[in-house]
Amino acid sequence: MRATMMVAGLALALAACGGKGGDQPAEQPAAAAPAAAPAVTGATHEVQMDFDGKVGTFTPAELTIKAGDVVKFVVRSGPPHNVAFDAALIPAGAADVLNKAMAETMGPLTGPMKVGIGESYEISFAGAPAGTYEYHCTPHVPFGMKAKLTVQ
Repeated sequence: MRATMMVAGLALALAACGGKGGDQPAEQPAAAAPAAAPAVTGATHEVQMDFDGKVGTFTPAELTIKAGDVVKFVVRSGPPHNVAFDAALIPAGAADVLNKAMAETMGPLTGPMKVGIGESYEISFAGAPAGTYEYHCTPHVPFGMKAKLTVQ
């Protein structure tokens, strides 16, 4: 009985080590490489977010950038603010690019609420199709807080 247990234990140990003798590690299957996000290659542009109790604004309200640029949205007054895109108001194929580029989303094409003055939210437009991207601040849409971004 004792000999049988020793043989079983040795077999288990060999199986755990891949059945190889010596100090050689067992071969591990190659892990699939994660899909690389398109490289950020351009400039960073700042857009200020403000609300004075009556009117909400993105400044600038219209901005032209190149694919590969980053847009940094900064809370200046009247939070909370976020950045949200409407799938019907962006170029074909842009939703997938934006959903991958937008961190901490509240939902598809919708960035998180930023509540502190000076807080910011960055979106990379690396790999984004050329065209017009209309966006808004969800809580301040009734106050006209909308803007337009053009990717060249």
